[in-house]
Amino acid sequence: MTDYPMEYFEFFIKFNEGDYYTCHDLLEDIWMTDKGNFFLKGLLQMTVAIYHYEYGNVKGARLMMNAGHRYIQPYRPTYWGLDLEHVNRFIEQCLSIIPQDIDRLPFEEVKKLPELPRLYLNLDE
Repeated sequence: MTDYPMEYFEFFIKFNEGDYYTCHDLLEDIWMTDKGNFFLKGLLQMTVAIYHYEYGNVKGARLMMNAGHRYIQPYRPTYWGLDLEHVNRFIEQCLSIIPQDIDRLPFEEVKKLPELPRLYLNLDE
């Protein structure tokens, strides 16, 4: 198996647990030492988008999900042991579900938003 940073392995665990806030911190730790790695930035933006959406920041979720989508494109189909075709399909599904006519909802009303699909990530190496 390739020698990835430990935070990358931890990211998979936390993502699959739905702990998107921690995912952001883990990926940011790696990205801060390799700012040219837009694959990491794409995953980071995707996790931030999910986090924003869960707390009612719909506009922020849209913006971050679109950014994540753009950043991962050059790395498809697979990069760092991750099937980016699977991730790309997930992002595109999310973008089709996230409302275009809402910017923000109070946290108490977040349950009114359409539910995003669930993505489970696996390291394929």
